[in-house]
Amino acid sequence: MRRAPRPAVGYAATIGAAALFGVNGTVSTLALDAGLPPTRLTALRCLGAALGLLAVLAVTSPRRLRLRPREVPFLVVFGIVGVAGSQFLYYVAIARLPVGIALVFEMTAPVLVALYVRVVRRERVRGRLWVALALSLAGLALVAEIWSGGGSLNPLGVAAGLAAALCLSVYYLMGQRGTATRDPVTLTCWSFVAAGLFWSVVAPWWRFDAGILAQRVRVPVGGLHAPLWTLVLWIVVLGAIVPFWLSIAALPHLSPTTAGLVATVEPVFASVVAWIVLGQVLSAWQVAGGVVVLAGIGLAQTARAPAPDLPAEMPAPVSA
Repeated sequence: MRRAPRPAVGYAATIGAAALFGVNGTVSTLALDAGLPPTRLTALRCLGAALGLLAVLAVTSPRRLRLRPREVPFLVVFGIVGVAGSQFLYYVAIARLPVGIALVFEMTAPVLVALYVRVVRRERVRGRLWVALALSLAGLALVAEIWSGGGSLNPLGVAAGLAAALCLSVYYLMGQRGTATRDPVTLTCWSFVAAGLFWSVVAPWWRFDAGILAQRVRVPVGGLHAPLWTLVLWIVVLGAIVPFWLSIAALPHLSPTTAGLVATVEPVFASVVAWIVLGQVLSAWQVAGGVVVLAGIGLAQTARAPAPDLPAEMPAPVSA
């Protein structure tokens, strides 16, 4: 018997996931600053999350892990482009930009998705899409402070943030189709497996000096020092597995559109934590631009007309 939706549970789970994703940006920045390359950090996060999700599913519901051969090509592309690509590019961005700014660029993905379904698929969308696009472009112009030549932002970081938005758009579009034949939990799990295997080939383990994980990293708040491996463990467990499960747990209680709108608080959490821990201060124009972009994202989330042939559930977002 299906339980009645409880919106309060959905809101709490979505906000909790956004908060953990937001904190993860700062923890990841500390790991990158300690000398862990974006390729290696992405590989550790993807493979660690894959092993964690596989272990949980193997114990609780092993039948759900069964794969059909025809699913493999889809999962390979989904995992490499949607998961591995978006996370790697996000790490490249936060290594060069304030965490909140990098997230603002990446989270324009819903606007790109709405544009894609309108222009390429020629699906019906609401007129607010064009307002959403205008707001997003205007907001990004404010974030970049283009009147000053964009001198405050690293060009490679900006390019990586926008490329991450493209990969995240692929994740959303493919994920929407993937959940028609597979539940969001196992789809997310296998996408991490594909991403982890991809990075194992691109960044071979035998070339990784694991001794770097014993290096002690200074945490600015309180002057604490922690081994790098504890930060990586945080990124895998509290920066991936737990927030993904919270995002999925919210789906029976909130519509995907509502969950997406609530999740836009992530850059707020990320900016506040980065300000407290890393001392990353945004200008007034950048804060205003971020607000305008989030408004555009909110409109884009509601611009698509409901499609009866698509599932109500989606895999967990991978924005951070």
